[in-house]
Amino acid sequence: MSDSLRISTDKSELDLALIHHFLSTHTYWAKEIPLERVRKAIDHSLCFGGFVGKAQVAFARVISDFATFANLVDVFVLPEYRGYGYGKQVVQAVLDHPELQGLRRFTLATGDAHALYARHGFTPPQRPETLMEIYKPDIYTSAIRR
Repeated sequence: MSDSLRISTDKSELDLALIHHFLSTHTYWAKEIPLERVRKAIDHSLCFGGFVGKAQVAFARVISDFATFANLVDVFVLPEYRGYGYGKQVVQAVLDHPELQGLRRFTLATGDAHALYARHGFTPPQRPETLMEIYKPDIYTSAIRR
C-alpha cells in the first residue's frame, strides 16, 4: 500500500467517530475521552486529517493563538497505515501551515515518538525549569468526569 496521502484542514471532512474511537481506545493520553470532549476540542483547534482515497487514516490537532504559541496534540496514524511515512507527512503539513509560521514556541508532549518529532526540529525544552503544568492523566477514566 503506497497510496498517496491527502492532508486537509477542512473540519467537515473529518471522521469524528473514527477520531473519537481511536483516541478513546488506542491512546495512553486520551483513554476513554468522551465524544463531546473530542468534538469540543476539534471545534477549538486547527485540525489536520490525513486521507488515503476517501478513508481517513491520520489525524493531528494544533491548539494555538496563531501569533506566538502552538501545541501539537492528538497525532496518530491508524495501525494498518503505519510505515508509509504518513506520520512524517502530517507533522510536516502542520509545520508548513501558513497560520503557524513565526511562532515563538511550538510544543508537544510525547511518550513514544521522540524520533519522529526530532527529525522535524523538536527538542527537549531549553529551560525545563521554567515550565509548569497541571496534569490530570486519568481525568477521562476517573469516576468523576469534568
